[in-house]
Amino acid sequence: MIELGKKQELTVVKKADFGVYLAETPEEAEKVLLPKKQVPEGTAVGDKITVFVYRDSKDRLISTVREPKVELGGLAVLKVIQLGKIGAFLDWGLEKDLLLPFREQTRRVKEGEEVLAALYIDKSSRLCATMNVYEYLDTSSPYKKDDRVQGTVYEISREFGAFVAVDNRYSALIPRKDFHGGAQIGDVIEARVTAVHEDGKLDLSMREKAYLQMDQDAELVLKVIDEFSGVLPFNDKASPEIIERELKLSKNAFKRAVGRLLKEGKIEITEKCIRRRS
Repeated sequence: MIELGKKQELTVVKKADFGVYLAETPEEAEKVLLPKKQVPEGTAVGDKITVFVYRDSKDRLISTVREPKVELGGLAVLKVIQLGKIGAFLDWGLEKDLLLPFREQTRRVKEGEEVLAALYIDKSSRLCATMNVYEYLDTSSPYKKDDRVQGTVYEISREFGAFVAVDNRYSALIPRKDFHGGAQIGDVIEARVTAVHEDGKLDLSMREKAYLQMDQDAELVLKVIDEFSGVLPFNDKASPEIIERELKLSKNAFKRAVGRLLKEGKIEITEKCIRRRS
């Protein structure tokens, strides 16, 4: 059986002026064309050729000896080369560009940018790309707790946090309690593994351990106080929502940083605000 979207070794069963026809076996009825310009010199009936099978501009099965940047079920970072009425078109290394439908975009993409996408077959039996890559990610990563990793943010959820494809391959999440902005869909981030679940999925944090992060957070709090002309219009009893909006910190991280600054004598806390001491 000829498999759409995959590389496979097929047999030359017929030659024509415009190319050769390939099949799984000489007796197989299903055949696919390899255009003449891609037929290796000296090819004869009975020879085997490794090809990738996709559909041409008229939705006919066709094969190529060119190497696609992604295969069915796989993931790759692909460049957006054109925007159309039904979606965006990606460069995946073949003559016919790959469609990324609007409904498969986790955000609207722009011409010239690169996106992490998976290859799937749609309801019309055509190959398409999707930015909803969760189900295509691997859960057998080699990483353990406290390892440093790099990954692409592919979805952000108010309920769960930021979903990340580590190495553009492994399934990971920055949990909502640890995600306070600072990254958007498509960003490549550095993070620390905070947990490895039984199913192999990773939990991440973009922050260091609390005792290492505290100095940076304290500097951030001072910077924000200065932006408010030396008086932050709320104190450490403010709601988590206000703290996250203004400083992109959790309430606990904010309180630790304020405690550090208070101990160092750099600030004073009143019932309604935090002042920087001169």
